[in-house]
Amino acid sequence: MIKESLKWLIIFFVWFFNCGSEAADCEVFPQSNIWNKEITNAPVHAQSSTWLGSIGKTVKVHPDFGSKSFKHRAAGIPVNYTNKSTQKHSVLFKYKAESDLVKYPIPKRVKIEGGISSKGDRHIISFDTDLCILYELFNVYKRESGQWTAGSGAMFDLNSNNLRPDKWTSADAAGLPIYPGLVRYQELVSGTINHALRFTIPKTSKNYIWPARHYASRLNDISLPPMGMRLRLKASFNISNLSPQAKIIAKTLQKYGMILADNGGGLFITGEPNENWDNNDLRDLKQLKTDDFEVVDVAQWQLTPNSAETK
Repeated sequence: MIKESLKWLIIFFVWFFNCGSEAADCEVFPQSNIWNKEITNAPVHAQSSTWLGSIGKTVKVHPDFGSKSFKHRAAGIPVNYTNKSTQKHSVLFKYKAESDLVKYPIPKRVKIEGGISSKGDRHIISFDTDLCILYELFNVYKRESGQWTAGSGAMFDLNSNNLRPDKWTSADAAGLPIYPGLVRYQELVSGTINHALRFTIPKTSKNYIWPARHYASRLNDISLPPMGMRLRLKASFNISNLSPQAKIIAKTLQKYGMILADNGGGLFITGEPNENWDNNDLRDLKQLKTDDFEVVDVAQWQLTPNSAETK
């Protein structure tokens, strides 16, 4: 009995320290990066009412992440925390011309968005915590031969503000990294989330604005939102009555906002799956609707078009 208890105690401590220090030594981009820029006092964009109107004023925020629910897999995009010893694999890309042709760290028990049998976007996010490099893949499959394939792939040096080449996609339609915009449970536990969040809407324009690098639409309608659009929850919205987890996320939306990164569900905010999420708490975010937001203009902070560094 003592040996059994000791075994589980060791397992707990291994789990605890791995969770607590998954990427403790890596900053997720420099503090000057646009993802980490507070937008509390940013001006409202001239196209704010037009772009929000095209989404629909009563569309509700949807937390596209959570813990497991009955007969369902936990929603969200999982993160694989890797290191220098993780085996790297070559990947065959559909969009080879806009992908980073490097070897990608893919663990033996890799976590794929939606699970191994998913029919969705099937993202793989690998965070090398030794080198502070982010590897992201879209629409990933493994052939019987062992060869990995994907739609597109990108790597990001988390110590750099460099953006992808203009007009290049990434594992995300906007050509942006996914990980920096995820709602991650370990951050929420600390009481604050100090970066912008990632979100989607169903219909976008054939356009993009800084810091986005790519579009994913055939529609030339300028009344539709462009990739890279940044929303801020209005300061007038009273978050005091929200549940604890929803309140921290809503406060983040007032302070850092969220960046349009892909086509998908209306006002779907992306996060990691985690069994510590309270799905009932998160459901409170549905009190937020399009009309509670405003588009902010961050162009004033751009130093150069090819960098995410802010003034």
